Amino acid sequence: MRLLIQRVTNATVTVDSERLGEISTGILALVGFGLEDTRDLPSSPVWKKMLDKVFHLRIFPDDEGRMNKSLVDITGDLMIISQFTLYADCKKGRRPSFTNACPPDVASFLFDTLLEDAHCQAPGHVATGRFGAMMELDFTNWGPVTIMLDSTTI
Repeated sequence: MRLLIQRVTNATVTVDSERLGEISTGILALVGFGLEDTRDLPSSPVWKKMLDKVFHLRIFPDDEGRMNKSLVDITGDLMIISQFTLYADCKKGRRPSFTNACPPDVASFLFDTLLEDAHCQAPGHVATGRFGAMMELDFTNWGPVTIMLDSTTI
């Protein structure tokens, strides 16, 4: 499981000219699942740890401008977007290979479960697009702050 999180001042997601989600200050999380991720992942300690990082990573400024506050501390919003391309392999040639990405049926289950868990734990509004759809994201990365979380290294 990989999460590319970005601190944002705002974000929207649109599919076929329909705005499906919008957030204010918070985190835009691009989420991908790999071949090693199975339907058992949500019951694992790594799942809890990844969610905990999203909600409690101190990437928002305190009164002195230091990154000392978390999404929970600022009651921030969260947008979660499925992104299988986080598992792109670009070692050979010029066209990325996605053979390391989780099969769509398993990834869809994991993504839906992640959304359910996020809705239960998020301090603010939670938004998303549509799994497997061609989406347009519009956001303002604040900082910029962009951090990769990988379940194999946390």
